[in-house]
Amino acid sequence: MNPCAGYFFALRLVGSRMVSVELRTVTKNWGGTAAVDGISFSVEGGRLVALLGPSGCGKSTTLRLIAGLEDTSGGTIAIGGHDVTHAPPSKRGIAMVFQNYALFPHLSVAENILFGLKVRKVSRADRDTRLARAASILGLSGLLERKPSQLSGGQQQRVALGRAIVAEAPVCLMDEPLSNLDAQLRVEMRREIRELQQRLGMTMVYVTHDQVEAMTMADQVVLMRNGRIEQDAPPDVLYETPETIFAARFVGTPPMNVLPLTAVLAKGGTVSPPPGLDPAGLALGIRPEHVGLGESGVAADVVAVEYLGADTLIEARIDGHFFIVKRAGKMRLTAGETIYITLSQSALHWFDLASERRVVRD
Repeated sequence: MNPCAGYFFALRLVGSRMVSVELRTVTKNWGGTAAVDGISFSVEGGRLVALLGPSGCGKSTTLRLIAGLEDTSGGTIAIGGHDVTHAPPSKRGIAMVFQNYALFPHLSVAENILFGLKVRKVSRADRDTRLARAASILGLSGLLERKPSQLSGGQQQRVALGRAIVAEAPVCLMDEPLSNLDAQLRVEMRREIRELQQRLGMTMVYVTHDQVEAMTMADQVVLMRNGRIEQDAPPDVLYETPETIFAARFVGTPPMNVLPLTAVLAKGGTVSPPPGLDPAGLALGIRPEHVGLGESGVAADVVAVEYLGADTLIEARIDGHFFIVKRAGKMRLTAGETIYITLSQSALHWFDLASERRVVRD
């Protein structure tokens, strides 16, 4: 038996059993440039892992490699413990939801959902059963005869999800599926996708550039930068213990303040650096919500004040370096004022300026 065909048959046998995904030193080169540079991570069965990072970091390419839509330049991809590195997409036991929904405008909701099953020649009775189940789960039962143009953005996204559900694949891949929706609808769809993933026990790999999506939905976040993994950790660990300056600044709204220790000391700071390390080579990090204000401390010049209702963000400069203070309620400050910042030693993070990596473990 063809090994790919054998694997696909095995997936059909396990049914709804949770299936893992593993990448081992996977590389993808475009010309002489590595879009994905030797990355390794694993997704436990039934868990949601977010691939997070800025545009061009390699997260969508990684998803396409898992799906088999791109060929790897090196490394191994395993699904359910089976090597699928060279298997075609149809033999990997995956479903995929794209950013643009990829709906056929001339087909009804029901026809769009069932299109893949018809291509695979699934029986009519089986198709109808799967359609009814998916429509019930997604609240589409009353919309099955409509065309995509008659649906809202959220409803169109549900149709795309329905197509993934009826495939009954153990692994679902999502490529920035909410980026075309407005802010309020994104919040609602985040909850719905997460609830759906947990209810069905699907293994999900979810690509996003939105840290809020990654932090609120994922069991594990793989933060990428320039084709490499910057940090692979649960959301709370990524936030509380960033391993690099990039991770510290990318995750968090507003982001962590990171500036040279020498700048803090030059403006009246009295913090103590880690013993045995040269202060000139250190950067200090602190979350805006952990910053205090007092009658004395680190002198900072106010640049702008943003009142957000529950909180106020104070944008300041310390020795020319950008610094944000987040305070509850309304702060009456104006640009040009000098404020004095207090820093709790226990809230500080320390990074090496040369390598940009964390130097003290919590």
